[in-house]
Amino acid sequence: MSAATATASVATGASASGPVTLSALDLAALLCSRVCHDLISPVGAIVNGLEVLEEDKDEETKTFALELIKKSARAASAKLQFCRLAFGAAGSAGAQIELGDAEKAARGLIEDGKTTITWNLPRELVAKNRAKLLLNMLMVAVGTIPRGGTLTVDPIGTGFRVTAAGLNARVTPATAELLSGSAAHAVDAHAIQPVYTGILARDCGFTVAAVLEDEAVVVTAR
Repeated sequence: MSAATATASVATGASASGPVTLSALDLAALLCSRVCHDLISPVGAIVNGLEVLEEDKDEETKTFALELIKKSARAASAKLQFCRLAFGAAGSAGAQIELGDAEKAARGLIEDGKTTITWNLPRELVAKNRAKLLLNMLMVAVGTIPRGGTLTVDPIGTGFRVTAAGLNARVTPATAELLSGSAAHAVDAHAIQPVYTGILARDCGFTVAAVLEDEAVVVTAR
């Protein structure tokens, strides 16, 4: 990928057909928008909790506010740790990431009582973009089970397989198309997730796809 353009080719703004062309500036802006969107809720809850602590004298209410602040701070921290690995530079060019660190970040963000992860990958160092690819595949997969379920992570050759099993698991045609780098849909901060996943996969020399198999969605990169 050059500094000027991301070769995922994605159309922004109006809908278009064919390959998507996305400038490096648009890619950066959309990824930042996605991160900000994910952080707004827990950070806003922290601010609200602090306001209650300052204004309310009732001890029960203040205890509730403090618990809200603690819970929201943990959620914000988990999101930031995940985003640092999934979207950040994670070191200089050629850097590697330990898959155990990727697992820890994924569990911290995704496991919430409704969704669990079964991780069947060895602890080993991999190229940073392979680790980033895996984390973004997990985000694509978790989006296919909005009511929760199980994400199973397996090796498949030199690539990865993420199986999302849950009630009414489904993958939209738009997601499948955006992963492949072509779509007849506008790309916004929500759609950037599969687009970026596709960019990472192609940078690693993989083909990424998401399909429905036996009532589970399977996301593969190989």
